[in-house]
Amino acid sequence: METFGSTLTMMFYVSVIWVMGFSSVVTAGGLDQNFDLTWGGDRAKIVNGGELLTLSLDSVSGSGFQSKNEYLFGKIDMQIKLVPGNSAGTVTAYYLSSQGVGHDEIDFEFLGNLTGQPYTIHTNVYTQGKGDREQQFHLWFDPTADFHTYSILWNPQLILFMVDGVPIREFRNLESKGIPFPKHPMRLYSSLWNADDWATRGGLVKTDWSQAPFTASYRNFVAHACVWSQGSCAANSERTGEWASQQLDSAVQKKLNWVKTHHMIYDYCKDSKRFPQGFPAECTA
Repeated sequence: METFGSTLTMMFYVSVIWVMGFSSVVTAGGLDQNFDLTWGGDRAKIVNGGELLTLSLDSVSGSGFQSKNEYLFGKIDMQIKLVPGNSAGTVTAYYLSSQGVGHDEIDFEFLGNLTGQPYTIHTNVYTQGKGDREQQFHLWFDPTADFHTYSILWNPQLILFMVDGVPIREFRNLESKGIPFPKHPMRLYSSLWNADDWATRGGLVKTDWSQAPFTASYRNFVAHACVWSQGSCAANSERTGEWASQQLDSAVQKKLNWVKTHHMIYDYCKDSKRFPQGFPAECTA
């Protein structure tokens, strides 16, 4: 199997010929300054002076949080340590989403499994309220043993899903070919919940509540992004950063291809049984 070793650090080709008409702001600081705990009562906690956020799930309820800010394009990083041990039936969701009819959404969902079996990373992209663009992966490390950085880079050219800087999925802007692309302001959300009707082996493996509470942990949030406020981006932000024009060079494309070859376990663009009348337009564009 091909490996990258120390070259797993992602390198981008930065185009300077395109200039965006808005500013960006780098958002960091305590998690208590950036997120609201939205449901689950004391199952959602911010501790250590705002440095650590935890979500827990038990037989009564899961829990969740959302960002205080909305973003219109940006690069969002969060370090997450997933539920350890027997996590079958649980889902840790981490995603950007707009509100209202025809919403946009960019999803990471981490599907738990029996002890010793790999997590499944389930990804999806919704545009104008329509999803059904699932790709799934297994990771090259144990995501429960330590924190790893999960990133969404979303600019007017593309969306990149990244793990520790390694691209695992790209969704290009193909509006010129009539394919919608997410462009509504979105908040960042995360939740931990029970989905044992489908999450592990299609629902065959149920949640073992004797292992509860199940806990996922979060730290080191950073957003290089356009913060949306009152119908425009924050006027007092920094100028647009590199994320706004980042694209893939050949070396990074090679890493993306490596992930697809060795770690992708499902691609909707190859599921002919699901699409007997032909694949979605973006699969062949």
